[in-house]
Amino acid sequence: MIVLVLSAILALVIGGCVCVWWAERGGPRWVRVVALVTVTIGEVLHEADRRKRKSGSGGSGDSDD
Repeated sequence: MIVLVLSAILALVIGGCVCVWWAERGGPRWVRVVALVTVTIGEVLHEADRRKRKSGSGGSGDSDD
């Protein structure tokens, strides 16, 4: 079951990356919408990770900064 869930997540990530690539080359409107959603989710996750590391609750305590 976990393999199925992880496979679905991987397929969504790869599909999102393909849409970002295609949108940069002038794809149809739906591709640009999916690309925008993909980039926005990536930025939100990046910012959340950044705040988590800054607050010191990053788990192992190692910092790349």
